Amino acid sequence: MQHRNINRRHFIKSVLLGSSAIALSTRVGLKAAGALENTSVIVVGAGIAGLGAADMLRKNGARVTILEAKPHIGGRLLTDWSLGAPFEVGAGWIHGPSSDNPTKQLADAVGASYVVTEDENAWYFDPEGYEYDDDEFERIVSSWEGVLDYIDSNYEENDPRSLLQAIKDYRPDYLNDPGIMWAFSAFTEFSKGGAIEKLSAPLFNWDSAFDGADVVVTSGYDELLKPLAQGLDIKLSHDVTVIDYDNDDKVIVKTDKGSFEADYCICSVPLGVLKAGKMKFSPELSGDYKLSIEKLGFGSVTKLALKFDKPFWDIETQYFGAATEPKGRWNYWLNYRTFSDENILLGLSVGDYALEADRMSDEEMVEDALEVLRNIWEDDVTDPIEVLATHWSTDPFTLGAYTFPQPGNRKSDFDDLSDPIANRLYLAGEHTIFDYAGTTHGAYMTGLRAAEYIIDEVS
Repeated sequence: MQHRNINRRHFIKSVLLGSSAIALSTRVGLKAAGALENTSVIVVGAGIAGLGAADMLRKNGARVTILEAKPHIGGRLLTDWSLGAPFEVGAGWIHGPSSDNPTKQLADAVGASYVVTEDENAWYFDPEGYEYDDDEFERIVSSWEGVLDYIDSNYEENDPRSLLQAIKDYRPDYLNDPGIMWAFSAFTEFSKGGAIEKLSAPLFNWDSAFDGADVVVTSGYDELLKPLAQGLDIKLSHDVTVIDYDNDDKVIVKTDKGSFEADYCICSVPLGVLKAGKMKFSPELSGDYKLSIEKLGFGSVTKLALKFDKPFWDIETQYFGAATEPKGRWNYWLNYRTFSDENILLGLSVGDYALEADRMSDEEMVEDALEVLRNIWEDDVTDPIEVLATHWSTDPFTLGAYTFPQPGNRKSDFDDLSDPIANRLYLAGEHTIFDYAGTTHGAYMTGLRAAEYIIDEVS
């Protein structure tokens, strides 16, 4: 059986987790000041991983060019204020906001404001729209936890079974229990970005976490990117088509707006883009890299913000859970009135239903979600006055939200993607770090790691 003794890669263990990420950036800059003065680097992708890498490299004297396909920086981190409160298009929470969390350090550095989202401040409803009583909800959570304990005690890391199969092995009757299935969807599928049918049973719950209750950044999540982007040469709306990393000791990056040349390249595009093969590598990546890219899961979480003229829900309750069919269909709702003056409910679709929701029009999505709300609040539910929605799996520059381990995956399928390629090309992003996959802090840490590889190579 497995034991929770995580083997972190040496760099992360000895450097990143042993000190603050911001202090690391400063310390490396002091240690190797000017070391990259005659070095050029192209960073593909202006998300938090790419910006973190570029910021560190620039501080060490490198000439850095960032190529970003979208018309804005941030990648899967973007805040929309059009509803009067922050709608986080991508990352919405800082998970484990302890002083050791690199994302929390970045947010603190810009004076961000936070509100703790309290999971226990919630109402939960059965498929008929009636509230679960405390005893029934305790049974649901205990059953969910029982499966997790069963997996921890009986599954080895290389076990090829899915989480769905693990539930069948433990208590097959759970699959017909709407409350328990809701817990696996709202808690697990939401957290991991993949359906229980596609999640690796031994690995889905084996990653690491920082301490502290999750928070939303009420001052806007993307504010923490501004210091990283300051002073950088960022070329927006540049869609990279080819990365040629074997050309007379140079890397040539081709885009729809021309070619760029540098000594090194850091590629921080989302795993979905790598899986789709839209961006070519010359020479092709070796079999191990290609196999890991193919094997890793990449799912979606769909967000729908509905703004109403007046609230029809209890404004002091932070979360509302709804046991819905199909599994994952608008089964978790965040109440904005607990941290803002706006009458907004944020609905979430997860697992495979998120992929279905992403393909809906906004109008179809709203109709689908209102049906769930009206099952609970009936005729009190009014039509929304404003709407915002995400469609991550159909966005051509992301093709999903974040990475998850599939049956048959190993931790190395994530971590080995970060290994240098020909000592000239480096992959970065949340898909290259098992312990913190699917998080902004994980993505940022991999950007710093890639920059450190180049600093070490040049020095």
